[in-house]
Amino acid sequence: MEVNQGLDLYQTPIKKLDKFIMDNLQPDENFLKQARRAIDTIGDFLRHNCFRDSTPPPPRVLKVVKGGSLGKGTALKAGSDADIVVFLTTFKKYKDQEENRKLIIEEIRKRLVECQEKKQFEVHITQSEQENPRVLSFKLRSKTIEDYVEFDLLPAFDALGQITAGYRPSPQVYIDLFNNCSHGGAFSTCFTELQRNFIIERPPKLKSLIRLVKHWYKQYKGQLQNGESLPPKYALELLTVYAWEQGSQEPDFVMAKGFCTVLWLIQKHENLCVYWTKNYDFENETLRSHLEGQLRKPRPIILDPADPTMIVGLGSRWDLVAEEAAWCSAQECCKHPDGFLVQPWVGFRQVLA
Repeated sequence: MEVNQGLDLYQTPIKKLDKFIMDNLQPDENFLKQARRAIDTIGDFLRHNCFRDSTPPPPRVLKVVKGGSLGKGTALKAGSDADIVVFLTTFKKYKDQEENRKLIIEEIRKRLVECQEKKQFEVHITQSEQENPRVLSFKLRSKTIEDYVEFDLLPAFDALGQITAGYRPSPQVYIDLFNNCSHGGAFSTCFTELQRNFIIERPPKLKSLIRLVKHWYKQYKGQLQNGESLPPKYALELLTVYAWEQGSQEPDFVMAKGFCTVLWLIQKHENLCVYWTKNYDFENETLRSHLEGQLRKPRPIILDPADPTMIVGLGSRWDLVAEEAAWCSAQECCKHPDGFLVQPWVGFRQVLA
């Protein structure tokens, strides 16, 4: 398959992949400082200003959580949206989030406009076309924030409460989730902290591999025509963790080996059944029944480690991504100096048998 994008990566020798990531993908400290300031600004706004004039009883902010690639430590140099999830007392159960989030989003939008009118900061809000939007997207800049930082702000029900070290949700949390979830991932924002922690605790080099995979995928996605349903980047992120767990588990590994393993797994997508038991397992009979139902669905299955209702990338055109993965696997970034191709980590043929 001919491609015009990503040739810088495709022509990079395997010994220079680490340098390629450092020079081209690793975000610089200035960007991270700007993002942290912007996130702090929005966090203070939500906690102290946003709802103080709301109709009694006003919503109270329980916690503000930084998610997305910035929260996980896998942001790309080209910039990443800052996902902010705000947990509110307004939502007493899952259905409250679904039914009342539109009003909350509208309230936040109004207060942001008021702050702009008072010259507290500059904000550009993206108008949603959805009947019941789940996210408020906007760009923000202030006197202390030189460049615009893009935000996706999502209000959520606090299904987990206070999370401490070693926290594991009770099975009932997930049983309630399955019983209230109209479609997979409908309430995934409730589990943002667990999704973030699943990645953030990983070794720095694995996060670099995630950046490399996301960069490759981001460049390839631009080649597809509109209307194609491709797996989300999150699916590739989880697949990269799986590749490392099954193939290496070493904090320091050969980058080309990791990258080529992920590409190989993508090509084997019809055999993939990937899940973790870090936050949920099969011991509870009711939860086991729900989980087994998920695992009987068509491959590929990549079950979100925090939200088991969500098969990440379900119904997507994995075949198109597999074609590009096969092409990439034959390029310089996956080839030894003697011309032999880098092979995936040992053991995966048994894992997928």
